[in-house]
Amino acid sequence: MRIGIYGGSFNPVHFGHVGLAKWVIGHTDLDELWFMVSPLNPLKADVSVFGSANNLTSNFRKRMAAVREAIKGIPGLKASDFEYSLPRPSYTANTLRELQKKYPDYEFTLIIGEDNIAIFDRWREYEYILANFRIFVYPRKGTVVNDQLSMINSKSIVFLNDAPLFDISSTAIRRSQGRQ
Repeated sequence: MRIGIYGGSFNPVHFGHVGLAKWVIGHTDLDELWFMVSPLNPLKADVSVFGSANNLTSNFRKRMAAVREAIKGIPGLKASDFEYSLPRPSYTANTLRELQKKYPDYEFTLIIGEDNIAIFDRWREYEYILANFRIFVYPRKGTVVNDQLSMINSKSIVFLNDAPLFDISSTAIRRSQGRQ
């Protein structure tokens, strides 16, 4: 079974996330796409933002519930809380390693945005990810991928150039609601 891992904070999940996931399922060889909701993204958040472990848990549960609701009834899409039981912060290499242990017969593909591939060399164990997993990269409006990509130069990276661009971000939504 081919599984796409679409990781993120999803704070909040929005129609761009869901629209892209539906497009990926319909236009690639993936059997399923799992929204891997991150309890604590090492590149974006600090536990102090949540104030306490209880706030972190509450925030995670709300985001999980929102993702489940957003994809309810859409074939091939699943919400996953797999990272919740893993050490924090949630490093993708660790998540993928643990997924392989739990599901040895599955083939996992990482789905990331162009903004993340531009800083991929900052990810923990990015060489391990490149050596062991396929990566689908979707375009992000306003992202310019620099020469860093030429350093990565991997056959495992597939650009989803035909994917639709959604002019929305979780950051913009939070700002419009007066949240950080």
